[in-house]
Amino acid sequence: MSPGDRISDNIRRIFADSIAAKQQAVEALAGPIARGVETMVACLGNGGKVLSCGNGGSAADAQHFSAELLNRFERERPALPAVALTTDSSTMTSIANDYDYGEIFAKQVRALGRPNDCLLAISTSGNSANVNRAIEAAIEQDMRIVALTGRDGGGAAKLLREADVEIRVPADSTARIQEVHLLAIHCLCGQIDEVLFGQSD
Repeated sequence: MSPGDRISDNIRRIFADSIAAKQQAVEALAGPIARGVETMVACLGNGGKVLSCGNGGSAADAQHFSAELLNRFERERPALPAVALTTDSSTMTSIANDYDYGEIFAKQVRALGRPNDCLLAISTSGNSANVNRAIEAAIEQDMRIVALTGRDGGGAAKLLREADVEIRVPADSTARIQEVHLLAIHCLCGQIDEVLFGQSD
């Protein structure tokens, strides 16, 4: 087998693994994603906003969600208030330098979060210390929380209250969890639009 054939076979396997992860997740996640939509719609309908955070690839997902909500997803509609807490490098580095890296999201949540707001907390393991501190800060602010996790839910799962929502991907591979997280984000964005603005044409 040539190197090119081996690479092609590896790519086919990765595609197959990703498809299998999504198929295995759909029954487990349809209900939690729907509850996440209801939670965010309630916040937005009461004049609140959605704050989002995560690290690395999950930071990119937090920004992706915020962009789709604030600008547009697949239809023309009014902008919705969403803020990714991962984008202000001056704020994050000043908090990390003056206090602790674990506070980079929590301090922003305490400053910006209000009781009608929602936090989208993203961690593939559920064990990201700064994301979990953001969850704790959101609880202090009486915000609702939607958490995107994986594996066994980690520390994040233990922090959530009954009214919060955990969307836990039933997989162990970080890559597969992130791929399902992105699909879940698209489901959230699409269904928020459906509920708030009616069915698309």
